[in-house]
Amino acid sequence: MNQKLKHYLEITRKELRGIIVFLIILLLIYLTPYLFEKLITPSSKITVETLDPQIKDIESFDQKGEKSTKENFSQNENLQTVLFNFNPNNLAIEDWMKLGLSEKQARTIKNYEAKGGRFKTKADVEKMYSISASTYEKLAPYIQIPDENSPGFKDKTLEMNTAKIENVKSTSPKVILDINKADSAEFTQIKGIGPAFASRIVKYRNRLGGFYKKEQLQEVWGLDSIKYAQIENQTIISNIQLHQININNCTFDEFKTFPYLSYKQMNAIINYRIQHGDYKALDDLNKIMILNTDVIKKIAPYITLK
Repeated sequence: MNQKLKHYLEITRKELRGIIVFLIILLLIYLTPYLFEKLITPSSKITVETLDPQIKDIESFDQKGEKSTKENFSQNENLQTVLFNFNPNNLAIEDWMKLGLSEKQARTIKNYEAKGGRFKTKADVEKMYSISASTYEKLAPYIQIPDENSPGFKDKTLEMNTAKIENVKSTSPKVILDINKADSAEFTQIKGIGPAFASRIVKYRNRLGGFYKKEQLQEVWGLDSIKYAQIENQTIISNIQLHQININNCTFDEFKTFPYLSYKQMNAIINYRIQHGDYKALDDLNKIMILNTDVIKKIAPYITLK
C-alpha cells in the first residue's frame, strides 16, 4: 500500500520544472494589472478632468462654425440698403445687392432660378437658405409676387426666352448650307458652329443615314433649342435617299450604330424575325412588346422590308 501511494506521489524532474513554469506564469498574470498601472504615467490616464478641456474646445469650434455660417449669409446686412417693392422672380443680381444681399447670396438665388425654380409666394423666398431670418423680415413687406391667374400676368422667364430666340432668329445668316450634303469644314462656316459641333453633326448624320427634317439637328449632343434657333435660318435640307436598314435580313452589326434603338430593341426585332419569319408590313413591329408607336414612327423612314 505504501509503495503504491509513493508511486502516485513521486514527481520527476521534468514534471517539477513544468510545475515551476506554470506557477511563474500564474504569478505574472496576477501581477500584470499592478505592473501596467505603475508603468503608465498619470498624465496618460483618461478621466473626466482630462476630457473636459477637449469638450470645451469642440463646443467652442461648433459655436465658431455656426457663427461663421451665419455671418457668411448675413455679411451684407449691416451695409446700407435700399428697400423698394420688388418681384423676386428674375430680379437682377444688382437689385438683390441693393436690397442688402451679398453677391454670393444673390448668385445662389439666380442659380435656383436657372434650374427652373420660381417664387410663387413669399414663403418660397423665406425658404431660401441664402436669406437669413432677419433679412427676410426686412424684405417681406416689399415682396410683390403677381397672381399667375390674373389676366395681365405674363411669365417673364418664358417672355425672356422667347425674346432671346426671336433675337437669334432675326440675325442675318452669313451662309446657307444643306445639312445633308455639307462636310465638317463647311459646317464651320455657319455662325455659331465650331469644329466640335460640325464634327458631331456629320457623325450623327452618318449614324442616322441622313436627315429627313431639320429639327433632327437638335438630337445632336449639345445642340439645344437656343443653338438650333440660331442656325436654323442658315441651313436647308435636301430630299436625299436615306440609308435604310432591311429588317428582314439585317444582322446586329448592321443595326448597332443606329441611334434611335437600344441594343435590346435591336435584338428583339431580329429575334422576332427568326421566330416568326419575315416582316410583311411595318405594322408587324407593333407586335414587339418593347417597341411603342412613337419609336416605330421615328424609325420608319430608316426601315425597309426588301
